[in-house]
Amino acid sequence: MNVGVAHSEVNPNTRVMNSRGMWLTYALGVGLLHIVLLSIPFFSVPVAWTLTNVIHNLGMYVFLHAVKGTPFETPDQGKARLLTHWEQLDYGVQFTSSRKFFTISPIILYFLASFYTKYDPTHFILNTASLLSVLIPKMPQLHGVRIFGINKY
Repeated sequence: MNVGVAHSEVNPNTRVMNSRGMWLTYALGVGLLHIVLLSIPFFSVPVAWTLTNVIHNLGMYVFLHAVKGTPFETPDQGKARLLTHWEQLDYGVQFTSSRKFFTISPIILYFLASFYTKYDPTHFILNTASLLSVLIPKMPQLHGVRIFGINKY
């Protein structure tokens, strides 16, 4: 029952990342996070870059790969309740423009963080582990696989 809902999508989670201005808003949010971290007086530039990368990737992991279902009732007979947002994105079609954007953005942030930390071993290990934590779940071979849970199939 979708009382008061004005969208025509069966599951709006499938198209939200393709909506107008979403990528710009996402990039501005990451930039704002970095500026806020740089404004904290006792954080050096390398620490701010590493924290920006780690916080971004932690948020991306939670919102795209850990949380399942939709924030609203959908008329899809409960199909979306077992899927993460990444699996629902673009109806599960691989290699779309939004999936490519959300795969490339942590890689670009990783390169920026590595450059500004001058490849310091501690920062490099933290940034690499953070990057792998969001890239591995995005692999098409892992679509629908639960590593720390029960497989949905």
